[in-house]
Amino acid sequence: MSKVDTAWLRMDSPSNLMMIVGVWILRPGITPAALAERVRDRLLPYRRFVQTAREDAAGAHWANDPDFQLDRHVVTHKLARRKGQSEQDALQARVGELAMQPLDHDHPLWRFELIENYGGGSALIARIHHCIADGIALISVMMSLVDGGGAPPQRKSRKPSAGAEDWLADTLIRPFGDITARALEAAGGGAAKSLSMLAAPQKSLGATLGQAADIARMGGQLASDLASLALMPDDSPTRLKGQPGRAKRVAWCEPIPLDEVKAIGKALNCSVNDVLLACVAGAIGAYLRGLGDDTKGQEIRAMVPINLRPMEEAWKLGNRFGLVPLVLPIGVDNPIERVFAVRARMNELKGSLQPLLAFGLLSVAGLLIKPAQDALLNLFSRKTTAVMTNVPGPGAKLKVCGSTLEQTMFWVPQTGTVGLGVSILSYGGGVQFGVIADTTLCPDPQQIIDRFEPEFANLLTVTLMLPWGEGK
Repeated sequence: MSKVDTAWLRMDSPSNLMMIVGVWILRPGITPAALAERVRDRLLPYRRFVQTAREDAAGAHWANDPDFQLDRHVVTHKLARRKGQSEQDALQARVGELAMQPLDHDHPLWRFELIENYGGGSALIARIHHCIADGIALISVMMSLVDGGGAPPQRKSRKPSAGAEDWLADTLIRPFGDITARALEAAGGGAAKSLSMLAAPQKSLGATLGQAADIARMGGQLASDLASLALMPDDSPTRLKGQPGRAKRVAWCEPIPLDEVKAIGKALNCSVNDVLLACVAGAIGAYLRGLGDDTKGQEIRAMVPINLRPMEEAWKLGNRFGLVPLVLPIGVDNPIERVFAVRARMNELKGSLQPLLAFGLLSVAGLLIKPAQDALLNLFSRKTTAVMTNVPGPGAKLKVCGSTLEQTMFWVPQTGTVGLGVSILSYGGGVQFGVIADTTLCPDPQQIIDRFEPEFANLLTVTLMLPWGEGK
């Protein structure tokens, strides 16, 4: 097991379990037998799903489960509803309950729960431990379950396991060069060529003075970004920040049209991400003000995962992502001003090497004993209020076992004392916004969700009222 995956394996805490939790809404419903057959054919060829995670003095490793039983991992559940409780409220309560129910470490760390007779169809709740893979890789894996999907590519002959002396190069330098160089190049990052040179130093013997200058600039960028991570100020002390308890609740909204989001972005010369993140900031700010809090001048920090691998290699599983701290201006009332503030912050992150540094930090954490790992990673959680993911999904709705996948939502885990997770997922022409929250810090995340759509509608209205034809 890689050192990064080892860090995730050991990161479970009583307040935050390191599981990626997802929900699929399918219509018409699918049968347990059909789901089990699809999982057997498409998911089990990924070897991690029939292996256990074993820790020892040297770290952790994967081992085949000698007692693997599919019916231990694919189960059914009858959704209980209180009097007056809607189906969606009952499903959200079940997801929150499962988010705090540990997986069995004696067996592969995943479990699917099929709820039959939900909303004229079925609901599937998936839980997969983060040590198996990151969210981007798991989306690729889950797509293998849809009609027309396939098993993972056949692996070529495996290389012998790298020794400890090869770990730094294999886990840090080469991924930074081979993978992130391309990502930075696509994003306009000036350090791409220099990272490639570091990944393959034997090819850089004839480096020109210009290339040497690139390396020097990259060194300056690294130093600057390292200082930014180390010297991050604490978040604004909102009620969303504090010591979490041991219960979670989830909530999600109906999708909003992606075309409308794109239209706002085009009108304001902003990205779709800028628009959506501004609405998130607006919803959180409105939630706090609704509870009587003064948010004027306040900002909160959300850690955003950044993919560090080519998508065609997602099937290899494992964790290959970095993190960037994004500041959300929750105290800005004007929706247009808020979008521009988010855009400015996103532009500041372009070309940043902070995702690489965060990946390296996780790698180092996996080398440490658990108390030292916890102390290192708590540096992040002390300065962070939320973990946020924003993932573009397929533009057309998919089918699973002949049924239509109507809605999909997922949440990545929060670490340390972080008690709020925010997910934005585009799928089938719509964009969905979901929250998972610790009930001690945020007893009713539906109140945040209920403010997201009005914030978006307000932004759309104000955008339409702008003086068209004039420079903005």
